[in-house]
Amino acid sequence: MVVQTELTDDEVDRIFRALADATRRDILRRTLAGEATVSQLAAAYDMSFAAVQKHVAVLEGAGLVTKHPQGRERIVRGDPERIRRAQALLDRFEQIWRGRIARLDELLTED
Repeated sequence: MVVQTELTDDEVDRIFRALADATRRDILRRTLAGEATVSQLAAAYDMSFAAVQKHVAVLEGAGLVTKHPQGRERIVRGDPERIRRAQALLDRFEQIWRGRIARLDELLTED
């Protein structure tokens, strides 16, 4: 079994599109802190249940949350592993940036 650690370009696009919306970021924050039903999530926002369902669907499509049926409800859970994988990508960008700054510092301190 091969375990994928790198995110594909398509996965990265979906993750950052999903995180571009403040409501979705808040839903993700809530579901990382503890699971919630779609109904519980909808009660926290001044929008329709259907609108919250659409936000959850975008997050689910990006792999940031999972939905599981429990009776008539759908339980939503944030996926911390997916967040870790996105963070690893950002960490690589930061390393590149820090490397460039370090090289610039070296150049500026040369006699």
